[in-house]
Amino acid sequence: MCKILGPIRQLIRFTVLQARCCAFAVALLGGIALSRVLPDLPIARYDLVLVYGVLLTFVARRVGWESGRDTLLIAVCHVIGLLFELVKVHLGSWSYPEDAVTKIAGVPLYGGFMYAAVAGYVCRAWDLFQLRFTGYLATATTVVAAAVYLNFFTHHWLPDARWLLAAVMLAVTARASVGFTVGERRYRMPLALSFVLIGFFLWVAENVATYVGAWSYPDQMGGWQPVALSKFGAWALLISVTFVLTERVKSAERRTVSEGRPSRTSATVPDGGKQDVGRCLAVGPGEGMDRPARSPAKRS
Repeated sequence: MCKILGPIRQLIRFTVLQARCCAFAVALLGGIALSRVLPDLPIARYDLVLVYGVLLTFVARRVGWESGRDTLLIAVCHVIGLLFELVKVHLGSWSYPEDAVTKIAGVPLYGGFMYAAVAGYVCRAWDLFQLRFTGYLATATTVVAAAVYLNFFTHHWLPDARWLLAAVMLAVTARASVGFTVGERRYRMPLALSFVLIGFFLWVAENVATYVGAWSYPDQMGGWQPVALSKFGAWALLISVTFVLTERVKSAERRTVSEGRPSRTSATVPDGGKQDVGRCLAVGPGEGMDRPARSPAKRS
């Protein structure tokens, strides 16, 4: 019985931690969904969602979900996301059909919150799961992630290199593992697998977002249709951009702590604790997962 209850307890703990990580994103999507059923108001729905997103960000900062660095990172991701939206909407990849005062070149300013919510999730997961890495090639991963971001623009005029970039990303992260804590146990999984899993759940979230009218793809203008499965692969690649930005911020926080300056978001990873073996391999105390890896190579 204990052999059965143990994994169930760990699954519950894992689910609770994931729910905490997703709190901002769920609240944002919930607000967008609610805005669709509100009676007619003197303010456009997109404008209302923008105000809601700003208030939600303020609340997240006040209740301690984010550090000052996290908030800055999330703001940067918001701006990067808006740039992405401006180009993609201009090229007809998707659209925001409703009117709004806070709409620039067809893109409501709240659109950047979708990317900010992803950054918020990664920041929360970094702290709550006490993420640490081994074999991570920082410069190489950053370069490939930048190329991934640019390819989402340039493939409209140049050959689409996403499959080539996916192969290169797999190559540079082939030896990279992410260690994470659930309860008293430490686990690890390949970093590339974490990108794929996050990409899948972002694709699920995108289906929900389009269903509640956050934006619409061309084939959804006449009525909602499931988002194309190809977007799953796109998210699995695009999450690398958020990851490398977050890694920079969290590394800076860790250096702050190592220099003796307090940082309230820095995570302390237990050195001991029970080990486990499951679908993700458990990490032994001497495998280096409880500290950031110092990679001799470059990162992308």
